[in-house]
Amino acid sequence: MLIRGCEVEGRVADVRIRQGRIEGISTKLSAEADEQVLDAGGGALLPGLHDHHLHLFGLAAALRSLPCGPPQIADAEALAQALAQAEPEHGWIRGMGYHEAVAGDLDRAALDALRADLPVRIQHRSGSLWMLNSAALEALEAADRWPDGRLFRADRWLRERLAASDPPGLGPATERLLAVGITGFTDAGADNGPQTAAFFAAAQRSGKLPQRFRIMGGADLAGAERKILLDEPRLPPFAELVAPIREAHEENRGVAIHAVTRTELVMALGAIAEAGAHPGDRIEHAAVAPPEAIELAAELGITVVLQPGFVHERGDSYLRDVEARDRPWLLRGRAWLEAGVPIAAGSDAPYGAPDPWRAMAAAVDRRTREGAVLGPDEALTPEEALALFSGSLEEPAGRPRRVEAGQPADLCLLSLPWKEAREALASDLVVATLCAGKLVARRSASRPGR
Repeated sequence: MLIRGCEVEGRVADVRIRQGRIEGISTKLSAEADEQVLDAGGGALLPGLHDHHLHLFGLAAALRSLPCGPPQIADAEALAQALAQAEPEHGWIRGMGYHEAVAGDLDRAALDALRADLPVRIQHRSGSLWMLNSAALEALEAADRWPDGRLFRADRWLRERLAASDPPGLGPATERLLAVGITGFTDAGADNGPQTAAFFAAAQRSGKLPQRFRIMGGADLAGAERKILLDEPRLPPFAELVAPIREAHEENRGVAIHAVTRTELVMALGAIAEAGAHPGDRIEHAAVAPPEAIELAAELGITVVLQPGFVHERGDSYLRDVEARDRPWLLRGRAWLEAGVPIAAGSDAPYGAPDPWRAMAAAVDRRTREGAVLGPDEALTPEEALALFSGSLEEPAGRPRRVEAGQPADLCLLSLPWKEAREALASDLVVATLCAGKLVARRSASRPGR
């Protein structure tokens, strides 16, 4: 393939791709016989974006699920109407994105009052909790185990029970990612194991998964980071957290610790300090990061993977619900960089929108959905925001990948040169996405407003 007239790091050139890699970059390259030509029209050609924290099975399910939380569903009346009108898939009604602001804490009885004729399961927007009605509990033979219908951290159990009736279909999820320029991702499921890795590898070989991928997971998953979940209401004894970190390090694996709150973050950093840091160690989320935690992360050399998109998506509820003492430390950006902490970003899809451009815009303007400005001193430049999604999967906060000869042709073409694109940071700037030199997504150019 020949990409003609694209902007590469500030200059307009032609880019030739052969056998999945960039062969050369020059001006006025001549098209060869039978060579596919893509006219860039001066648009910026970037390395394909990497989402460093998402949940692909969850995203695939969410695209086929009923929205049950803000902004689509704002109150109990809207939820009742949505459930009453919902059509089942494989005999079930599945909802996602629920938050207590809609109708309080849902349980078996509350869901029965809303819809009792079919099995209903609704996932909390945190991803940690499923809420089931009586018909769902009976279908799963789970009423004795979870009489209130609230299943906490039971994803693997639920997935195994539902595997026959609800097989994963990744097509719409991968297409959604390709449309916004994502050519690689890290799946952050805590229960990922060899079976998940084999499934992804088979999907990639068959062409159903065009993107490069990396998965973290449980103790039985070799090679990548071991995912450890911390939930403040159920924190383990400190020694019980240190032990799996040491085990992972002995296997030359880093750990990726889910730490959202101040308490979770401090405990995670303290445990890594006790075990001794490994180059692959990561903290996921770090939504509340006081100065002393940032200082310790810098000392340990730990990579932190943030979700700047939550500034826009959840900033308003955080400003209402988070304790006053923690509000100055919410969803920070600039402070991490100034402390020398390596940072990268992910969407946490489906618990966040799978749109890196919206996340970049939020990292720059710090605006919530309702227009408040959350921590203006934490704002990044557009280039710094782009770098959050430009690292390799193996080193997410390492040197940003570049468009240069010899590199894999995983590319994202924009409709505008970077000087203009940096002012918009919108997903409809993406006009073409290439994975290993193959054109896997394309659409007509547009000129969005911020």
